[in-house]
Amino acid sequence: MLEVTLPGTGGTMPLKNRWLTCCYVRQQGKSLLIDCGEGTQIALRCAGISVQDLSLLCITHYHADHISGLPGLLLSMGLDGRTAPLTIAGPPGLRRTVEGLRVIAPELPFPIEFREFTEKYTHLEAAGMEITAFPLYHTMPCVGYRMHLPRIGKFDPERAKAAGVPVRAWGMLQKQESVTLDGVTYTRDQVLGPPRRGLTVVYATDTRPQRALTEAAEGCDLLITEGMYGDPEKRAKAQETRHMLFTEAAETARDAHAKRLWLTHYSPSLPDPQEYLHHAKAIFPETCCAGDGQHIDLPFSEDDL
Repeated sequence: MLEVTLPGTGGTMPLKNRWLTCCYVRQQGKSLLIDCGEGTQIALRCAGISVQDLSLLCITHYHADHISGLPGLLLSMGLDGRTAPLTIAGPPGLRRTVEGLRVIAPELPFPIEFREFTEKYTHLEAAGMEITAFPLYHTMPCVGYRMHLPRIGKFDPERAKAAGVPVRAWGMLQKQESVTLDGVTYTRDQVLGPPRRGLTVVYATDTRPQRALTEAAEGCDLLITEGMYGDPEKRAKAQETRHMLFTEAAETARDAHAKRLWLTHYSPSLPDPQEYLHHAKAIFPETCCAGDGQHIDLPFSEDDL
């Protein structure tokens, strides 16, 4: 199961009733956070989230509404007693940007490790998930993130017997890659069938519609992407600022065969996103205007237990 929460859903600046967009994903006691704009640590607390188990902090790009909350978050993590290293990942310029922000947070009780992307597509692993950073189209270098939780195959007793795996190793091999008994090493592939369908969440703000996003979101369980503007008449503004309309986000979800779409990263000029939701639902019915604290537990498919 994947736990997904949007502590904030605003773009550009925080409002009194809307924190800036960020995404928190957790599974089996490990988590990652995407983006950290002003007030993110407060938004996390409002959503009941602790980041002490944070394995990875991903940054989409270096506009202030996506990273200016980093010093405060790091200081709070240190004051809460964190000593484990924290990996921060993002597009080119990551180290320079973070070190610049850390002028006001120079002393931390934990080390920071950087993963600055040098390739168009970059693969990471954190919290048991396979993560791919992919390019978006914005006014500065920007990436989206595809998070995939793989699922091992079903236990196959006939396969195990045929491979000569002793019964006492069966349970262990469903939990670990290999086991050695009486000097013989047995591996998981000797007792399991092919991998089953896992879970995939795709997160992408700030961008215009483009092929890389549609391809990354193909068949995903949840697509979270920006709906900067709800009014279809804002198309020229969206093109100028390289953001998306509700309808463009819905078209992306439809073309990617996503299971569900959450809109986020609303313009401050959009006080009530629900007013324009019908435009998106006409294109992709499984569209939701996410609000601060929006949460879902995504289970594995019951069709393949």
